[in-house]
Amino acid sequence: MGTTAAVLLWTLGVLALVGGVLVFTLNSMARVTFALLGSLVCVGGVVTVLGLPYLGVVIVLMMVMEMVIMAVFMIAYMMNPAGLMPMSMLHNKRGALAISGAVFAALTTAVFVVPWPGRPRVRPVDTTVQVGMALMGDQILTMVTLGFVLLATMVGATVLAAHRGRYDRFGDNLDQRPARDPAGGGVGR
Repeated sequence: MGTTAAVLLWTLGVLALVGGVLVFTLNSMARVTFALLGSLVCVGGVVTVLGLPYLGVVIVLMMVMEMVIMAVFMIAYMMNPAGLMPMSMLHNKRGALAISGAVFAALTTAVFVVPWPGRPRVRPVDTTVQVGMALMGDQILTMVTLGFVLLATMVGATVLAAHRGRYDRFGDNLDQRPARDPAGGGVGR
């Protein structure tokens, strides 16, 4: 690992920890959501720097979508304005502090006590394939096929849900000016 990668790794690690601490110190759900998003994006960056770019990008994409959906639902459904009212994320502060301190100490001790496997002399050519095989084994083809089917389903559902498209407004050759809006009330009616 080069100097740049090491600096990036440590920077992203510290930022991830800072974001994790902010989750429990900020006083509104919206701010907590974005602190958690920042922390998890940094974790995705750490995974990418460690040599698993596919997994890092998947983590970032999943967490961004999850946190955006959470923020939208908070704005739509929370009784206080957009989850910005003061609140506390901490409950049973002493018990939580004791449990989290014990877990942190145990994990830190495990890092230094566990005999880590030696690094192979030859680095694999494609780490993405290696991670895929480790996660899914022989089911990779099934999962890839399922991914395409789900994508086609989402695109098809979006197309079927749209009542009108650009050809409805601008004509078959897209040359009708002004645009006619078949939904009503538009220019050109």
